[in-house]
Amino acid sequence: MTPAVSVLLPLYNAAATIDEALDSLQMQTLDDFEVVAVDDGSDDSTADRVRARAAADPRLRLLTGPHRGLVAALNRGLADCRAPLVARMDGDDRCLPGRLEQQVVLARQRADVDVIGCRVELFAAAEISPGFAAYVDWLNGLVDHEAIVRALYIESPLVHPSVLFRREAVHALGGYQDPGWAEDYDLWLRCAAAGRRFAKVPAVLFQWREHAGRLTRTDSRYSVENFMRAKAWYLATGWLRERPDFAVWGTGQMARRLTKHLQRLGCRPQAFIGAQTGRQAGLLRGVPVVSAADWALGLSAPGQARTRVLVALPSRAGRQAASRRLLAAGWVETRDFLCVA
Repeated sequence: MTPAVSVLLPLYNAAATIDEALDSLQMQTLDDFEVVAVDDGSDDSTADRVRARAAADPRLRLLTGPHRGLVAALNRGLADCRAPLVARMDGDDRCLPGRLEQQVVLARQRADVDVIGCRVELFAAAEISPGFAAYVDWLNGLVDHEAIVRALYIESPLVHPSVLFRREAVHALGGYQDPGWAEDYDLWLRCAAAGRRFAKVPAVLFQWREHAGRLTRTDSRYSVENFMRAKAWYLATGWLRERPDFAVWGTGQMARRLTKHLQRLGCRPQAFIGAQTGRQAGLLRGVPVVSAADWALGLSAPGQARTRVLVALPSRAGRQAASRRLLAAGWVETRDFLCVA
């Protein structure tokens, strides 16, 4: 019989935490699921531990092979998932008991939604920095599709191992890919570009472990520069593809780096909006710098063609202030401007 959910669980040297993760799955209020565990060539006892547990629980299947990396492990496991809904999980995290049930309920209620997250909480308190805690608070505030899409070019608005998605929707987009930046962020950007819809269960259903060995800390694909490359690529091939002229609200390092990547992809910056910080009077990267007040004088009437704006300010308060100014002038977020960080 086909299960309601397949839990896709890639593993690499997770012996210290895998029992805790699997225990949390055994405590789920929904029991109609399978676990597809993919051991990616671990050199510790991960595979032996999973194999022993699989002998006692037919819902757990173990796939093994040489070490090929996370993307290969995800795609191998995805190909073996039998259920129409796939829930991600990592071997060092924990699901709260209602996680699968509540995500499945939302998926059945909302046939228009393809990617379903939930709120998360961090654990291992000694490892949690104030900045990372603030990031989790921010993404927990993003629940509906519109909020998630507005935030998509700021940070990843979804915690990958907390997500449930429709298997066929991800298959149709080519599964997981490795373009040189984070595979999960790339998938969210591809989903958005294809018109897929997002949602979250507005409850904490997942416990996300913070530790020094997490891939987001150790793998260069998760670097700030590679996140910027991803944003520029999807902006250039999507939002800016038909109208490649744009203005950047911001003159700091982030705004300049984003503009550099967009220029390399054929997009055409028309102005930087903000204080002058360049060596040449009135220019940054050969582009005019204008004050926000001067820019406001040139705002066109709502609905008319206008140069789109990327609000590339490092602080949330700065982005909110610029957004309020644009909204007050009749501009529409995601149509006329996007916030990027």
